[in-house]
Amino acid sequence: MLNMVAKSPFEDLLPIACGSISLSEDIIEYVTLVASKKGNEKQLSDTLKVAHGMALPAPNRITGRVEARCVWFGQQYLLMGPKPDQSLNKVARLTNVSDGYAVARLQGTESERVLARLVPINVSRNVFKRGQTARTLIQHMHGSLTRVSDTSFQIIVLRSMALNLVHDIERAMQSIAARDHL
Repeated sequence: MLNMVAKSPFEDLLPIACGSISLSEDIIEYVTLVASKKGNEKQLSDTLKVAHGMALPAPNRITGRVEARCVWFGQQYLLMGPKPDQSLNKVARLTNVSDGYAVARLQGTESERVLARLVPINVSRNVFKRGQTARTLIQHMHGSLTRVSDTSFQIIVLRSMALNLVHDIERAMQSIAARDHL
């Protein structure tokens, strides 16, 4: 009989560092895709607040804290961290996508410069502030980018794109480091 072993999407790929920049895996126990039933956003927000202590985020925003966060995800939301309370089933459609996404953290004083080579949006601190999130292209793949501090970003891509993400970010990190040493 075949014995299958669960592996991280970044198994043997992360962490990596180049100069002052690092890329590491964010381990999130549960990732739940939350889709509001039509016209139920207010009720879903109230239920989420009672169940998990956070309201639904506005577009391009996050709510919550590091261990329990809700991320705007286009017309849906990602509940990251806690196992969803069953009360949410009454007001939303919940899908466990914990194994479907890879979550990484890009950190360092030059992280904005790295991302400037990979994303078509302005991620400078004065435009893309802490707590803001965007669904965007990351090089050639769709993903979610969230500023979690002045010098770090959380990046979410499909699990099948984990290797590509690491490759693209590592090349951008090396490019920044090489330019700084000229």
